Amino acid sequence: MMTTDEGERVNPEPNWRTSSYTGTENCVEVADGDPAEVLVRDTKNRGGAILCLSRGAWAKFVQFTADGQRNR
Repeated sequence: MMTTDEGERVNPEPNWRTSSYTGTENCVEVADGDPAEVLVRDTKNRGGAILCLSRGAWAKFVQFTADGQRNR
């Protein structure tokens, strides 16, 4: 999350969304409105842990999963 010099979050409320492919709650939600980071959480445990990824790491993960779908 982007923060001010005082350590306060710039965008205190992430805009969570799920994939359009999600048919059940067995999925994750993503908040990607921050220019530096992407947040990921479990749809079944929205109050639980949040994974914070750099944009580069998120892009590599998305590419990896897309490549895996093509190789099936």
